[in-house]
Amino acid sequence: MSFAVPANLEAQLDELATHYPQKRSASLMFLHALQEHFGYISRDAVEWTARKLGLQPINVYELVTFYPMFRQEPLGKTHIKVCRTLSCALAGSGELRTHFCSKLGLDAHKHAPQTTPDGKFTVEFVECLADCGNAPVVLLNEDLLPKVTPAQADEIVAKGKSK
Repeated sequence: MSFAVPANLEAQLDELATHYPQKRSASLMFLHALQEHFGYISRDAVEWTARKLGLQPINVYELVTFYPMFRQEPLGKTHIKVCRTLSCALAGSGELRTHFCSKLGLDAHKHAPQTTPDGKFTVEFVECLADCGNAPVVLLNEDLLPKVTPAQADEIVAKGKSK
C-alpha cells in the first residue's frame, strides 16, 4: 500500500507553504494537517513531507519525535489520558493508570502511549489537564472526567469494549 495525500489536502499544503519565507518553516503546519487527516504521522508521511519541503527525512522526523503532540501510531477508538502532575499524582492517578493498563492487558511500566491489539483503546499518561481541584482527572477522547475512581475506570473500559 502506497502513501497518498488527497489532492485537495496537497493543494492546501502547497498554498500554505507559500506563506513562509523558507519552505522548511511550514514543516510543523504540514505535520499538524497530515496528523489531522490520517490520525497519526507515519514514516511515509515523514518522507512525503521531506520531499515536498526539500528536506532530508531526518529533518522532519526530529520534529515528530521531539513534539509530544505528534503521534507515530494510530490511536485507539477510546483514548484515555490520565493526568500525572502533582495534584493528580497525590490523588492516585498512578494507581488509576495502572488499573486501566491491567484491565486492558497493557504494560503499566511502559511510559509511552499504548494501544490495545484490537485498536479499541489507547492509554496515555499526560501532563496537566488543568483541573487540579478535581483530581485525579482523565480526558476520555474529548471529555474531561473529574475525580475518576477505579470503579469508573471499569465502566469506561466496559463501555469501550462494547463499541
